[in-house]
Amino acid sequence: MGRSILEVVDLTRNYRMGNDTIAALAGVSFRIDAGEYVAIMGRSGSGKTTLMNLLGCMDRPSTGIIRIDGDDVQGLGDDALSGIRNRHIGFVFQSFQLLPRASALQNVELPLVYRGMPRSRRRRAALDALARVGLADRSKHRPHELSGGQRQRVAIARALVGEPTLLLADEPTGNLDTATEREIMALFDELHGKGHTIVVVTHEPSVAAVCPRAIRLAEGKVVADGPGREVASAIAEVGPHA
Repeated sequence: MGRSILEVVDLTRNYRMGNDTIAALAGVSFRIDAGEYVAIMGRSGSGKTTLMNLLGCMDRPSTGIIRIDGDDVQGLGDDALSGIRNRHIGFVFQSFQLLPRASALQNVELPLVYRGMPRSRRRRAALDALARVGLADRSKHRPHELSGGQRQRVAIARALVGEPTLLLADEPTGNLDTATEREIMALFDELHGKGHTIVVVTHEPSVAAVCPRAIRLAEGKVVADGPGREVASAIAEVGPHA
């Protein structure tokens, strides 16, 4: 086994709804090592969004352990969690979450602004990140001047610019057509080939199928963990309510 980037042990997350307790996650455990490319998949209500929020340190578990690159994150205060997010995690969102009035370059620079990096250094780093996703010639364009696929590439460049330990992508092709979905997944495959650790949260079997490994959730539990194509095929066969 390689170096552990993400370790989850007996993770639970409960929510109160009136007098009832809803278990969104019910004892989830898995490990992801450096350089892995993993899909976390499941239907609506499976717990994958709750899990993504926990892995991204945007929520806290009810019980259980989360370790990111060996660091236990449970019990940390808000400032410490913010520091973990900024150092270790590069986020890619379905809705891109780009600043509409800022250029591609300015959007990519943003995480480095929060780190207090000098302007000249962060500009060089942002230009390099845009080049890595094939958008070196679009650095001055604003989001409305870019296609959906290009906007998602800017979002990926922003996730990469801080050299994170983990790329965490939430439904990264959800707002894209089929052809653009293939382009974005090909980019993730290229990044994986260069050594990046990538976790893609998705409900799409077509997305999970291209990942070397897929973890499937159902009713807040891990029900499958294996080669992406096999896990994706199984969920496609059992139908939309599995």
